[in-house]
Amino acid sequence: MRYQFQSEHGNYSFKSHRFTNVIKALISINAALFLLRYLMVNQFDLLGLGLSSSPKLWQPVTYMFIHGDFFHIFMNMFVLWMFGTEMESIWGSRKFLRYYFVTGIGSGIIWLIFNYGNNYSVLIGASGAIYGILLAYGLMFPNRKVLIYFLFPIKVKYFVTILAAIAFISSIDRSGSNISHLTHLSGMIVGFLYLKFPNLKYKTSILVNRKIAESINRKSERKKANMISLQKKVDRLLDKVSTDGFNSLSDDEKDQLYMYSKRLGRDIKKD
Repeated sequence: MRYQFQSEHGNYSFKSHRFTNVIKALISINAALFLLRYLMVNQFDLLGLGLSSSPKLWQPVTYMFIHGDFFHIFMNMFVLWMFGTEMESIWGSRKFLRYYFVTGIGSGIIWLIFNYGNNYSVLIGASGAIYGILLAYGLMFPNRKVLIYFLFPIKVKYFVTILAAIAFISSIDRSGSNISHLTHLSGMIVGFLYLKFPNLKYKTSILVNRKIAESINRKSERKKANMISLQKKVDRLLDKVSTDGFNSLSDDEKDQLYMYSKRLGRDIKKD
């Protein structure tokens, strides 16, 4: 899939937009989860990225739909609507959604690599994907103008460059800010690589699929090893029962026999 970078259509990027299908769905989901999280405090913690020592499979996706406060979600959804609507209209819903998730998930994984094991750091919000969209818009319409604070006009290419520079400098500084500038920068980098090197995404997909397969195989091997170990423990206890009778087992050994047998039966049933 090759993306076409088009010529300018109008001098200013800010104009009335209709809500395209994906933009409407993304904003609706984010708004609904924000309200639910506000009403059900702490009930959505496991959707954030970095809240457990071993990240859950869904967290690199779900973290994108959780926001901290109203200003956080408002700015992300406003930029998504302002710049994403036209990108979806040009690319189509499927290609736009794919790009949105690639930049969002990719930036989240990069953040996780740099913060792995830090249980005091949590990542939430769609900013990685939003910055990826800003990067794509800047490549598509470099000479269009946006109004900073609705007052000061600046070309999109300079606007995006300034945002990238701020994200880069701030990600190096890391002076205790609750804004993940690393995620912003990562969203732009992932977006640039995805758009400029179309063959890279296929190679990356192959690598990711291979890593997933290796992870599944390792998990399967660990499960088999655990079952063999449990079976040996059960056999040892059963040998004692066969030789000296059930009453020869201590209370702890009886509990162990019951627990080990139950776990073996459950694992065999799942297989």
